[in-house]
Amino acid sequence: MKLLEGKTALITGAARGIGKAISLKFASQGANIAFTDLVIDEVGKATEDEISSLGVKCKGYASNAANFEESHKVVDEIMKDFGRIDILINNAGITKDGLIMRMSEQQWDAVLNVNLKSAFNFIHAVTPVMMRQKSGSIVNMSSVVGVSGNAGQANYSASKAGMIGLAKSTAKELGSRGIRVNAIAPGFIITDMTGQLSENVQKEWTKQIPLRRGGTPEDVANVALFLASDLSSYVSGQVINVCGGMNS
Repeated sequence: MKLLEGKTALITGAARGIGKAISLKFASQGANIAFTDLVIDEVGKATEDEISSLGVKCKGYASNAANFEESHKVVDEIMKDFGRIDILINNAGITKDGLIMRMSEQQWDAVLNVNLKSAFNFIHAVTPVMMRQKSGSIVNMSSVVGVSGNAGQANYSASKAGMIGLAKSTAKELGSRGIRVNAIAPGFIITDMTGQLSENVQKEWTKQIPLRRGGTPEDVANVALFLASDLSSYVSGQVINVCGGMNS
């Protein structure tokens, strides 16, 4: 039997990148997939088709994860379409980097809203569902910079540190209802976002990593699978670094 057979996973910001890799990994283990992104364009439709080809039910939903009402509305829609939500992966995120002395209020607010408030929005929306089911696994996609900080990323670091605090607090609140909450802190992961960095910058990053390579979205997806499945049935309130030893 597959690890996630018969379960439904909701993954935010999953049309591409790490979110898509997690969706595909979960689908390969039998989970039905509901994913959100700001828009479901041809990229989102292609992701939907790719996941469906694995023999599971899949649907993409256009939703602004930073909007409280929209997040609750899309959870209601998913419940009508799928009937249950067993797993929530809070993956939606953006960056707007800059030194703190030059950072605009808009840069700060945008990153905190999309990264941290979206996680609150979806946890708030799925909690009643999972409480009724008396089970559930929630995973916040944090970052190593949320653990250790990073110059030029005060807004991003703060949002990702907030996601860790949110996971730990929610784990203590919901544990008695059979709901587990954890966080993943990826390090330097090779995605479209990091691919925009110069080759020199990427080499400098790699030098800081004991395993001497950048991670892949699949590396993160494997840890997400562990946290989503019953393999981690006694793991809650934890942060797992997926960073090749960089943050050890």
